[in-house]
Amino acid sequence: MASRLEEDLCCPVCQEVFRDPVVLSCSHSFCKDCVKRWWKDRPTTDCPICKRRASMDPPCNLVLKNTCETFLQERGQRSSEVLCSQHYEKLRLFCLDHQQPVCLVCRDSEKHSGHKIRPIDEAAQQHRKQLQETLETLKKNLKSLEEVQVKFDQTADHIKVQAQRTETRMKEQFKKLHQFLEKEEETRMAALREEEERKSHMMKEKMEALGREREALSHTVRATEDELRAEDISFLLSYKAAVDRVQRRPLLEPHLHSGALIDEAKHLGNLTFNIWNKMKDVVSYSPVVLDPNTAHPELVLSEDLTSVRRGSRQKVPDNPERMDRNISVLSSEGFNSGTHSWDVQVGDNKFWTVGVLESSQRKGRDKRSGLWGIGLYKDKYHTGSSGEVSVLQLKKKIQKFRVTLDRDRGQLSFSDPDTNTLIHRHTHTFTHTVFPFINTGDDDAVPVKVCVTEEQSS
Repeated sequence: MASRLEEDLCCPVCQEVFRDPVVLSCSHSFCKDCVKRWWKDRPTTDCPICKRRASMDPPCNLVLKNTCETFLQERGQRSSEVLCSQHYEKLRLFCLDHQQPVCLVCRDSEKHSGHKIRPIDEAAQQHRKQLQETLETLKKNLKSLEEVQVKFDQTADHIKVQAQRTETRMKEQFKKLHQFLEKEEETRMAALREEEERKSHMMKEKMEALGREREALSHTVRATEDELRAEDISFLLSYKAAVDRVQRRPLLEPHLHSGALIDEAKHLGNLTFNIWNKMKDVVSYSPVVLDPNTAHPELVLSEDLTSVRRGSRQKVPDNPERMDRNISVLSSEGFNSGTHSWDVQVGDNKFWTVGVLESSQRKGRDKRSGLWGIGLYKDKYHTGSSGEVSVLQLKKKIQKFRVTLDRDRGQLSFSDPDTNTLIHRHTHTFTHTVFPFINTGDDDAVPVKVCVTEEQSS
């Protein structure tokens, strides 16, 4: 309940203690802003209480202003003083053993006998520093979450783009097969939409979880910063709870999981061949299907995912499968056994590398780790294996060659398909999945395009 003095110091309009009070000619006082607002929509400048006409520019009530400022200052001092609940003495000390403020009487009591006692300001400074250090860790984690949020947003958008692009390409191929393929089209479209829904739902759940974590962490950071700005005694009274709240926050390191993107290769790869099996008709088939999710951002794949060319840099997610240093792309499926053969057309391109990649390393500058292949660089043919590169002497220019992988015998051969002449052979005991690999780092204005077709050896 307000005191009589406080009631006398309150503006009749806003009912709050006067702020910048002015006095009218009728001797009534009001806050300057209150009386200006009162007159704003009225034709005359009358007093809000007695309705007498007043000057539009009333003078400041300096005595009342000083009295109100003194009253507010004294009220603030009274409200900020905290006393010991047992002895009603001012809390001037802090017990390190009990982690609580104490008064002079508490210090000399048996309860705190032999305890480490520090001045309240010294203890506040020390504990404030400790809490600040913990807060910095939370801030770093919050920044990390915000960076991950950006990646998640990009991935979620790209999933939509992939789904739309894949749907368009699938429809174009289904149109060529006319009405009797409607059932097959419906089945495959359903699989795509199921994957889109499932992966979009998964991303939505991750994004929502990330959003909740960010909000909770932001709330903790804001609350802790408010604690740090509090008066020493208030800070120390809530210090233990603040520390508990900060330490309870888990320091998460969310990341984008492998396989988050739409598996375009699964939907588009060998689509016409699979239809051919059901229709018993002749269609084209390419077991080596390039995986858009592994393609460097500067590579553009054909609609059927069997050729690639150099293009302008695209905005794609930096997902775990994507090649980020080599301007290259991998096939969607690798080989763990058997013999496989495919033809590669490099044409007049001046810079390329074709072969297989055994390593799971997709990121970084170590381009030759796990790579076996043949390439053209500075008008010289090179062959490389496990980091060793040597010049290859050839009698004629290569525009098309055949790659044959005997996974079981550990042999990778390159030959001329027209003359069936061996160009080079690598021998290696493969222990992991082997993926066909294409690097098209040509910087010329002529678009780089590599076409791949395959024949399975018996």
